[in-house]
Amino acid sequence: MEPANEETGRVPRPQPLPASPPRPSSVVPSASDRDTEPFASHSADVGASPSPASQSPRRSSKERPVSGIVPPYWAHHRNASRASQISIDGGPAITLEDHTEDPNSETSRGLWAKSVTIDDHVVVRGMTGIGAYVVWNCKIRTLEGGIIPVRMRYSEFDDLRLQLVASFPHAKNALPSLPPKSVVFKFRPSFLESRRVGLEYFLNCVLLNPEFSSSPIVKDFLFGRMC
Repeated sequence: MEPANEETGRVPRPQPLPASPPRPSSVVPSASDRDTEPFASHSADVGASPSPASQSPRRSSKERPVSGIVPPYWAHHRNASRASQISIDGGPAITLEDHTEDPNSETSRGLWAKSVTIDDHVVVRGMTGIGAYVVWNCKIRTLEGGIIPVRMRYSEFDDLRLQLVASFPHAKNALPSLPPKSVVFKFRPSFLESRRVGLEYFLNCVLLNPEFSSSPIVKDFLFGRMC
């Protein structure tokens, strides 16, 4: 038989052991837990004034500080790493030479005119006033300094262009188009000035091109209309 307590008549129960203090966890909080920590502390301290650190906005991971360094392609000088090997080796520089007055030059061997100007025009009218037309007074300055006066109508400019296109089909892009025609405004000063500029430009493109100016078509056409 078990001995009983004489005063209470009950058997004493064993006392539970004190709980051990919790050990610090070594688990690193996740990014979501770290993001929610400021909000949790802020809700706990509602009455406290916010600190300057809590007022500053959180910088996004995609934001980068603006650099004050100027990119190399904005600089006025080229870096040696960006320069081509030919420029580093010191290749010959590109030069522009004028051979318009050199008769032995290949590019100017067929040239004989230096410039063309259309100074004025004359309106030719019939007895009845029907069939009036405009004659353009052209001045061709040669390389020797002489002046060749030529008178041409608009229809003659058109004939010259058609002959050149037929004889030089490979160079038709070098021939500019003539100014447009107009039946209503053909005698108005503004229209005539616009036509004068266009015809002058056309003649310069023809006579300052060695391939065109050396052709018999141009020489016969212009010299046959000298005044």
